[in-house]
Amino acid sequence: MAEPTQTSSTPQLGDLPEGLVAQRDALHRLATYVIGPARYQQTERFGLRATEGGFGTPEFGEPPMRVRVTKNELVVEQDGNVRTAPITSLQAAAEFIGSTVDLETAAEHDSPPPGDLGTDLGVTEAVVDTLAAWWALGTDALEQVRADDASVDASIVQLWPGHFDTAIEVGDENRRASYGASPGDGTSDEPYLYVSVWWPDRLAMDENSYWNADGFVGSRLTYSQLSQTDDPRQAAADFFRQGRDLLAASPDA
Repeated sequence: MAEPTQTSSTPQLGDLPEGLVAQRDALHRLATYVIGPARYQQTERFGLRATEGGFGTPEFGEPPMRVRVTKNELVVEQDGNVRTAPITSLQAAAEFIGSTVDLETAAEHDSPPPGDLGTDLGVTEAVVDTLAAWWALGTDALEQVRADDASVDASIVQLWPGHFDTAIEVGDENRRASYGASPGDGTSDEPYLYVSVWWPDRLAMDENSYWNADGFVGSRLTYSQLSQTDDPRQAAADFFRQGRDLLAASPDA
């Protein structure tokens, strides 16, 4: 059960399915309050990964196990055995994993409220497939950028349950930024790529049309914009590199 850190191919971006926003939030709740905490309860780490067909944990615990979502199913792999169950409620998911619902550990300010722990999450294959393709694209692009010599002190690619995006951090103490692929949030119904500058006050950043984000200092490239490119994966990597290179060229304030 080797941990997947990079996908081998990136599907083209198709039309966004109906019900994306509500189901994205439902899956976000599952990641934040059940799957991330299941890993944390044994390792005190809750970072997730883009996995085959969805998202889930790296191996953890003893004997090692993985918990992941694919299609509209929850999958538990441990000790050579694979168990699956339809995704229903947060409570049912925690019981299937052999864990508990944790409302605090992995939650961030942009995590959706947990809601009724016994209510069916209403997850469909179409939405999970779409988000899986998006995170696969983001992971591939981020791995490309992370491998560049120009990427200073790059972190590993993780899917943070509280933010529900696959992301890395790159840069020195003044030019550090987060680079990621968000499935959408309260500011955007559609998925988007972003570069978010940690300490813009430490830099004399030149005005540039690249820095177009509202609500944070950085840049945003939406799903619809990326889907119009000939090679979305390469366009995503180029978007991340452009932000990194602009920051590298910015003098200290």
